[in-house]
Amino acid sequence: MFGRKKTLNDELSPQAPPAEERPGAKNRPTPKRRDQEAANRRPLIVADRKAARTQDKEARRRSMAQQRQAMLVGDERYLPARDKGPRRRFIRDAVDARWNLGEFMLPVMLLVLLLSFVKATWALLVVFLLVYGLILVAVIDAALMWRRTKKALVRKFGETGRGDAWYAVMRAFQMRRTRMPKPQVARGEHPA
Repeated sequence: MFGRKKTLNDELSPQAPPAEERPGAKNRPTPKRRDQEAANRRPLIVADRKAARTQDKEARRRSMAQQRQAMLVGDERYLPARDKGPRRRFIRDAVDARWNLGEFMLPVMLLVLLLSFVKATWALLVVFLLVYGLILVAVIDAALMWRRTKKALVRKFGETGRGDAWYAVMRAFQMRRTRMPKPQVARGEHPA
């Protein structure tokens, strides 16, 4: 009614030539908002829960395998958050470079367990002295180790972080073979 009628000539006229591509431009029309929202829309609850659970399990399994491999080789990218960072690496190396009395606690406790089955009074005295003596000496050793490590940490990084002392002491009380991430330095090879 108000527009002009299309004539045969308008319909046959050639279309406008496609715009030439410009470097740095997106070179396509902007999509409609409703089309973009529809493309991004996902249901809150998936229709096939079994498939979703299987997919989640598989993703978690891959992630854990990657993390375990990183723990074995010391790859910083995939370590858990508690083990990441140069400060934690320094603490691990400082603990792994020395002999710790705490790492002998488990074998001694097994010996104490065997001695506790002996019904002699001398065995009970040995058990008592071994248990409490080793615990006392191991705690003192861990405290001295942390003091030296803390001085080196402050010298190198300017400060210690929250939980660093507990991280060092707990690592010192583990047997060297069972420590994760695996020790990357030999004994006596102290970090610089």
